[in-house]
Amino acid sequence: MVLDPGALALDGRVALVTGAASGIGQAIALGLARFGAVLALCDRDAEALDRTRRLLEDQGSAVSAEALDVRNQEAVARFVEQVTQHHRRIDILVNNAGGTFRADFEEVSEGGQRAIVDLNFNAVTHLVRCVLPHMPAPRSEENAGPSIVNITSIEAHRAAPGYAIYAAMKAALENLTRSLALELGARGIRINCVAPDLIPTMGTGPMEIQSPLARTGHVDDVAGAVFFLVSPLSNFVTGTTIHVDGGGMAAGGWRRNEDGGFDLA
Repeated sequence: MVLDPGALALDGRVALVTGAASGIGQAIALGLARFGAVLALCDRDAEALDRTRRLLEDQGSAVSAEALDVRNQEAVARFVEQVTQHHRRIDILVNNAGGTFRADFEEVSEGGQRAIVDLNFNAVTHLVRCVLPHMPAPRSEENAGPSIVNITSIEAHRAAPGYAIYAAMKAALENLTRSLALELGARGIRINCVAPDLIPTMGTGPMEIQSPLARTGHVDDVAGAVFFLVSPLSNFVTGTTIHVDGGGMAAGGWRRNEDGGFDLA
């Protein structure tokens, strides 16, 4: 593949993005649209999703949107069917929807645990199964082909006291991604993860700057990593994780102090 701006266009490629109403999901949707992708979006926040849809339409992007909870398997299956009836295929799937709450492990009820598992893992496996039959074979070795991106977290790679079930599900999703990369590779389907940290959104609020880069990130930083993974730039990349964390994974337990140096947390 010749690396030139024209080769990076996503013109006509159909991208399904979950949790797309705001924050990281919205940034991913806007970014893919700017490169020409046709968007199919879902989120359980109907009002915010409608604002995102109108924002995309105002910039001339083709978009459809459905308010649903990704844990509702019947609603998800209907949405995928609607998308494929209209567009005949799905080229890109970004599993961004997720969430958790803080609680010590022994305080998490069975219902609370089930909600975290369903949202962060079971919903992803169900959506992947729904979409796979509609992902087309690559037209050539130089074509980016179908791509799945799972948004995990730095918590998939370290302990997370107070968020034990959430971290376990993100770790499970990262491991699933590696396994599916092997299972789906012969079909030309690539699957990877993006693991953010220190990305302020409405859900996280302000963050203390402790990254090696001495700043927090932006939702567009995550969108940029997703674009790389769905574009021809990453034709030979599958089963891996891109850490969008300002060096947090590399730092381990080290944190930047007020003097600009580093201390162990």
